[in-house]
Amino acid sequence: MLGHRTGVIGLPLRLLAREVYDRIVTLRGPSVVALVTGEERIVPDRTQYWVCTVEAMPLEIGADFVAIDEIQLCADPDRGHVFTDRLLRARGLHETLFLGAETMRPAIAGLVQGVTFLKRERFSQLTYTGSKKISRMPPRSAIVGFSVENVYAIAELIRRQKGGCAVVMGALSPRTRNAQVALYQNGDVDYLVATDAIGMGLNLDIKHIAFSATAKFDGHRMRGLYPQELAQIAGRAGRHTENGTFGVTGDARPIDEDVIEAIENHQFAPVRKLMWRNHQLDFANADRLIRSLEEHTSNEWLTRARDADDVLALKALVDMAEVRDRLTSPKRVQLLWDVCRIPDFRGSSDSDHAGLLARIFEYLCGRGLGGGRVPSDWIGKAVARIDRTDGDIDAISKRLAYIRTWTYIAQRKGWVDDESHWRDETRAVEDRLSDALHARLTQRFVDRRTSVLLRRLKQKETLVAEVNDKGEVTVEGEFVGKLEGFRFRQDASTSPDEAKVMAQAAVQALKPEFHLRADRFYNAPDTEMDFTEQGGLMWGTTAVGKLVKGAEALRPAVEAFVDDEAGFEVAEKVRRRLQHFIDRKVAAQFEPLAAMSRDETLTGLARGFAFRLVEGLGVLPRDVVANDVKELDQESRGALRKHGVRFGQFTIFLPLLLKPAPTRLRLVLWSLWNGLDEFPESPPPGLVTIPNMAEVPKSHYTLAGYHPAGNRAIRIDMLERLADILRQKDSRAGFEATPDMLSITGMTLDQFADLMAGLGYKGEKAERAKVKAAEPVVVLPPVDPDAPQNPIPEEVSVLAPVPEEPAAEPAAPEMESFYTFTWAPKPRNARPERGPRPQGERRERPQGDRPQGDKPQGDRPQGERPQGDRPKSDRPKTDRPRGDKPQGDRGPRPQGDGKPYGKGDRGKGKGDRPDRNDNNKPRQFEARPQRADKPIDPDNPFAALLALKGKV
Repeated sequence: MLGHRTGVIGLPLRLLAREVYDRIVTLRGPSVVALVTGEERIVPDRTQYWVCTVEAMPLEIGADFVAIDEIQLCADPDRGHVFTDRLLRARGLHETLFLGAETMRPAIAGLVQGVTFLKRERFSQLTYTGSKKISRMPPRSAIVGFSVENVYAIAELIRRQKGGCAVVMGALSPRTRNAQVALYQNGDVDYLVATDAIGMGLNLDIKHIAFSATAKFDGHRMRGLYPQELAQIAGRAGRHTENGTFGVTGDARPIDEDVIEAIENHQFAPVRKLMWRNHQLDFANADRLIRSLEEHTSNEWLTRARDADDVLALKALVDMAEVRDRLTSPKRVQLLWDVCRIPDFRGSSDSDHAGLLARIFEYLCGRGLGGGRVPSDWIGKAVARIDRTDGDIDAISKRLAYIRTWTYIAQRKGWVDDESHWRDETRAVEDRLSDALHARLTQRFVDRRTSVLLRRLKQKETLVAEVNDKGEVTVEGEFVGKLEGFRFRQDASTSPDEAKVMAQAAVQALKPEFHLRADRFYNAPDTEMDFTEQGGLMWGTTAVGKLVKGAEALRPAVEAFVDDEAGFEVAEKVRRRLQHFIDRKVAAQFEPLAAMSRDETLTGLARGFAFRLVEGLGVLPRDVVANDVKELDQESRGALRKHGVRFGQFTIFLPLLLKPAPTRLRLVLWSLWNGLDEFPESPPPGLVTIPNMAEVPKSHYTLAGYHPAGNRAIRIDMLERLADILRQKDSRAGFEATPDMLSITGMTLDQFADLMAGLGYKGEKAERAKVKAAEPVVVLPPVDPDAPQNPIPEEVSVLAPVPEEPAAEPAAPEMESFYTFTWAPKPRNARPERGPRPQGERRERPQGDRPQGDKPQGDRPQGERPQGDRPKSDRPKTDRPRGDKPQGDRGPRPQGDGKPYGKGDRGKGKGDRPDRNDNNKPRQFEARPQRADKPIDPDNPFAALLALKGKV
């Protein structure tokens, strides 16, 4: 074309027209080149060369040269009649050129006189390679889909597995298409996903074409692709002298052998029929226009094309009464036909598109405010609604389709006021939307980091890797992972193909960082380190190791988390520092146990019991070591008490080791030593009771410093305080809960009853009237006789009798609940069978430590009985704990001597049972005056009831 003074070239796609226009502008400059498409019109004053879509070609300008590309589209059911019309009517003054497939040779020879055929053989070879999964596609491949949804799905899969791809579709604007093609051509991505629009003249560096399907929906039905259509698309692979390959993806049906042979050898059946529509239209009226469009032909090479979108729109508008009424002249009919040729870029329903065309036709007819023009304010509002770049890919794509309608309208001569303004305005909006769509496509389907790194790797350049103060690792400025402690965590979004290369590049930057970080960690104070309740070792918020089982429970070992790439020296330095930390932590938290183990004065049974305490990490249930406790004499117990050991009624423990920090560490050490997969966690500090869950073993509660009882577990030290109070109560006759008991446990009365049941007490609930506290006496001030008295109102007679008020009904007494607790041990048949106990052996009962000056009965030396103590056979047999005997059954006891009671120390009985002394004589009883009552404690909550005692 450029060899002639003037020329016109018609191309099948506006994307291809834009590409050719840019090439010619580069060679001749923009002042002599015009671009005319449905949505774009650039026509300089001195135009010599016209680059157009086939539909927009000017036919009456008398150009020296005329060319039609892809002439085989004359057989296309939808657009074929346009190409056939150009084949029959478009001629250059000096040369006319039809470019297309060899299959058009018979048809052109039969329709065009004096034609000369020139055949250009393909310089490269196409080869079929079969089926391949998308994950195994070679670089520089294009995958073809036949719907927008299919294209997006394939692109998303490639982004995850290959790092990204470019997307090309016919619905894209030229600006967006060119930007996406540049991604592929520049090597930023190695894969292209496109619709079948790629087959129309896009010359890209493609080595392999893969079909995701071999059938498509052509607007009317699903049909298989014709061999020539497959060849048209597959021909994009291997351009000029570069060979190419084609195949299908794993989801597509394989191509038949005969079709493969036809594509590889370029042998296809010739075209026998061309689509045709009458170009000589009759605009006398609408009916005659429609009849002229439906006219048939007798030419054997031509067949009437089915009704296109413009014909269907014409028929729909003619049926509208308001439109038919305006068809008063051939000029109006021709105007209606021009309006009906506006493409439905929006893809809306037929009724919506017809409604828009009817309104445009109304404005162009001069009705309304337009005055023969489409109103500017109407266009302005529509364009303003579209001029938004927010939203996702689908939203921006829809706006691009909408703006194409207004761009088309703005290109029609005489349809709008200030045509140049609206052309520029719609073009600017399309450019902004195109840029936004390109950005969304790139953001969604391209991993910029991977694409940049791959390009540098292809250029065989050394990658520059860095680590910032946050541990973020970058290679060539792109984030590839993070250094967590002494382990490199690669970014999960890196594709598998590039993961190994990225890791190798990152390790080069991490080698010096590993050594610097190891030195900083080795010199860090212990306050920067901690352990988790599952045995992890932390440096700040980063895991750097974990605890493992050692030679002893109190000597755990450590395992450092260090990558192999860091080297043995770094790993050993980290391990030593972690071992020093945990050794010092154990020594500080369990210092009482260590001191007890080092005490050489502990010998014999005391040293053995100390060893048991060390094994139990400072906490032992009393029932587990009952026999060992029995064997300890008072001297051994005293030696152990010097180390803080407390012999409680339920637990033997060191109070210092019940604090939150030792408890947390004790659970971790015990779990390590016993090889647990999941470690029990310590309760929150400060709680007196916690829930008693059936699935949690009792040993876990003991290690945590709690004793399960009922639905709750109570802290061991608070339980022993409660036991000290209970020993002073008469558990046979029964006693009520005191405020001190409830205060110690922090429970309500009902919760306390459940706790006592778990400790072996039986609680009986009852109600009684609640006695209110006495109302305070109000003392009135003395009356001043000289002060004036209040006068009596005149309307009230002083002689009138005072009315009697009705007697108020007595209010129902307010009731309160209370419990009476008695010792109710479990029946013996619920316990394991035991052998007969030797005569004279004392039964060990849990006693606990008494306050200073009181020695528990279980702590006296075995084999020693105080003078006058009665034989064991004379004692009443009961299962209640020692110390729960009613106080009335004992005489006054010496305070602070710590000696058990002998027979001579006992008080007189109540006279309700016979008893014998050592001479087998009946005891003598005598009457005594009633003991004076103790004064009532005003702080006692039952003070009011005690005051009423004896008055009823």
